[in-house]
Amino acid sequence: MKPLIITIDGPAGTGKSTAAKLLASRLEIPFLDTGAMYRAVAWRCLRNNIAFDDEKLVAFQTQTLQFDFSNSHLLIDGADPGEELRTQEVSEAASVIATLQTVRNLLVDQQRKLAGVYSLVTEGRDQGTVVFPNATCKFFLTATAQTRAQRRWMDLQKTDPAASKEVILKEIQQRDERDRNRKAAPLKPAADAIVIDNSEKSLEQVAALLVEHVKQATASEA
Repeated sequence: MKPLIITIDGPAGTGKSTAAKLLASRLEIPFLDTGAMYRAVAWRCLRNNIAFDDEKLVAFQTQTLQFDFSNSHLLIDGADPGEELRTQEVSEAASVIATLQTVRNLLVDQQRKLAGVYSLVTEGRDQGTVVFPNATCKFFLTATAQTRAQRRWMDLQKTDPAASKEVILKEIQQRDERDRNRKAAPLKPAADAIVIDNSEKSLEQVAALLVEHVKQATASEA
């Protein structure tokens, strides 16, 4: 039986990771946080003082990273860096690094290798359009920029309580523009993706929708 691959794409702050984790838990399969993979590259570059636009050096850092699962949990070099990957500095750096085609190619290879071994719920920006065009089920989550800024600000209260909502909103708007217009895998829904606006939906409502659509997709495949 071939692995079950479910993709969840969408812009920053739409709750993709949270929804994907919950869906993976309910389906009892691993969750692949591709954003964490890009943040891991950014984190490594920040630690080593590597310029984000130096594609060769950034690619070298990418090649040295190892990704795998332990009890359905994504490990980076055999460990979990935790909140170190969730800072605003790392997130912004990851957005810049994600525009580098060489880095994207290296991480796509890593993602496909994992999907060759495990059934996955995978989230990111181009999982349904580029990485897994033949996925069993594809979703695209969206929400207003204001809603996403509020969610991001609440998340950052754990690590950066001085964060500004206004600055976060501006950064989200800039990141949306950059993601939509980048040459390497621009942000857009796959033609066959199910689009869900969760601006006014609770996590439980979103999760219930995802589970129902996956049940329908797997039933039709069977």
